[in-house]
Amino acid sequence: MTYTAVLMDLDGTLINSIPDLADATNAMRVEMGLPQLPLDVIATYVGKGAETLVKRALSVHVDQEPDDQHIAQGLAIFKRHYSMVNGAKSAVYAGVLEGLTHLREAGIPMAIVTNKPSEFTRPLLTACGLVNFFEHIVCGDTCTEKKPHPMPLLHACDLLQVEPGQVVMVGDSANDAIAAEAAGITMLAVPYGYNEGQDVQNLKVDGIVETVYAAALWVTRPKIQIGAL
Repeated sequence: MTYTAVLMDLDGTLINSIPDLADATNAMRVEMGLPQLPLDVIATYVGKGAETLVKRALSVHVDQEPDDQHIAQGLAIFKRHYSMVNGAKSAVYAGVLEGLTHLREAGIPMAIVTNKPSEFTRPLLTACGLVNFFEHIVCGDTCTEKKPHPMPLLHACDLLQVEPGQVVMVGDSANDAIAAEAAGITMLAVPYGYNEGQDVQNLKVDGIVETVYAAALWVTRPKIQIGAL
């Protein structure tokens, strides 16, 4: 099998952005009269976009579920704080630069497919020095649906002008795995991401690779046994 393009998740796959997300989330909670949450708890809320993160964070230490108005208020506060800290403490995972460089040198085009809002995605990629690796960036508000719906992945394939069967998705969560399967895209998972607190071993994927570099080697040499990477 020859693969002609790669789609990459962002948070939890390329970049550990939890420290910044946690700072913004806790700043929101404090401003709304709630106590701060531990970083590892906030990490389990990440994956389905900013609104879901805010809703989950506001559901802790309250007597009833937050209503739409409360969530909208929290989201506005969260975005204000996150815009000030986005990229400040985030770090690129080991193997990412090597993997992206290997794919670029092999002539494999790449696109980001993330549930992160567009207003934060490019600034984060720029702050971490990754933005120039990608031909296209599909964000949580690019399409009418987010992952785990396959629409964002299929849209990225259209932008790259490739067939889904010739594409590999590299991600860290069930959102990526479900979307890739529905889109007919080969899925490789990294084990160090967020996945809403669930073990990546339980995901229905085509393989688990230790790093993005290992994924890149598999894409360019797919006969390699993943366990050897």
